[in-house]
Amino acid sequence: MNAEAKAPTVLIVPGLRDHVAQHWQTLLAERLPRVHAVPPMGRDDLDCAARVGAIERAAQAIDGPLVIVAHSGGVVMLMHWAHRTQRAVQGALLATPPDFEQPMPEGYPSIDALRAGGWLPVPRAKLPFASIVAASRNDPLARFERVEQMAKDWGSKLVDLGEVGHLNPASGYGAWPRAEEFIAELSAG
Repeated sequence: MNAEAKAPTVLIVPGLRDHVAQHWQTLLAERLPRVHAVPPMGRDDLDCAARVGAIERAAQAIDGPLVIVAHSGGVVMLMHWAHRTQRAVQGALLATPPDFEQPMPEGYPSIDALRAGGWLPVPRAKLPFASIVAASRNDPLARFERVEQMAKDWGSKLVDLGEVGHLNPASGYGAWPRAEEFIAELSAG
């Protein structure tokens, strides 16, 4: 079997704002040889079960090894999906997960809206696959200490990215080359 045949396919799981043109996930998808993305669900659709179903359909459509790259609300979607699926996963990069159990800044869903959409409580069980949580020290959507506890609960390796905001275009991020390093680490495991 050649190296290309063994290389995992990367599944991109965007956050609640779906695919954004200059977001690092969108730019990453343009560079990777084997990549799929969960289709857009609409920014106003807070139905967590529908989003989990979209992850399941996308993951099951991929043959061979799978590495998942989730950002923000996509991390929470993935937590809801991870213990329901039979799909084997080689690993997951979980970038700047939000703390949906605390009030979010203006412009984001309320705790009541998230609860009504099926997002809460956020699953805290240990993941059945390797994972890396990439956390920011100044993320407006989650205090570092809360993300650190989530990573511990999920059995994830925690990587402190320093002060990178929410690791999105609003925080000054387009391309994020470290994502490829983390994907390589998860692919090697």
